[in-house]
Amino acid sequence: MTEIWVVRHGETPWNVVRRVQGWEDIPLNEKGVEQAQALGKHLATLKATGDGVDAIYTSDLKRAHHTASILADSLGLPLNIEPGVRERHFGVLQGLIYGEMDQHAPEAAKVWRSRDPDAELPGGESLGFFHRRVVQAIDDIAAKHLGQRVMVVSHGGAMDIIWRHATQVSLRVPREAPLLNASLNRLSVSKDGWKLINWGDVGHLERGASDDITSS
Repeated sequence: MTEIWVVRHGETPWNVVRRVQGWEDIPLNEKGVEQAQALGKHLATLKATGDGVDAIYTSDLKRAHHTASILADSLGLPLNIEPGVRERHFGVLQGLIYGEMDQHAPEAAKVWRSRDPDAELPGGESLGFFHRRVVQAIDDIAAKHLGQRVMVVSHGGAMDIIWRHATQVSLRVPREAPLLNASLNRLSVSKDGWKLINWGDVGHLERGASDDITSS
């Protein structure tokens, strides 16, 4: 069994305005950096109490890599790049604000809303292909680290795939899981399958905000 700690990258400017990022290489904003630093501090505290991770993997996109670099520095661990946990390629939808997709790319927006695993997004990935890519990447990481804890820094769409695979929720149903920036999400991966341990933990961000108020 391998315990996987999945982290979504910190906030970006495009997150704020709800613009589709996909493979566009968008950097963290100031808040995103602060979120990563707060999580790094929390992880260092966990490590000091014997509850740390043995390795860190990250998507190669800038927003995830920067987040992971901050966490790796806090833990004194090297970074491993895993393109398999990249966000979905949204093709012609990339760069559009979610509320404007029907106006600028109506056919692609229809495919996106359909949640049909086999439907191809123009210029991008089908949901089914994306699912297989992410699941294979997590299985490969788990196989390399049997009996260990591993952190994977990824993206909202990839986290949704991970949550669905662990809970056996169909790709076709509307999204249910919270996909929070700089959140800590834990699951176990073994020959018996994937199981959630906990999901959507952002207590470290709330504590960080409280500390800021106290010190000001």
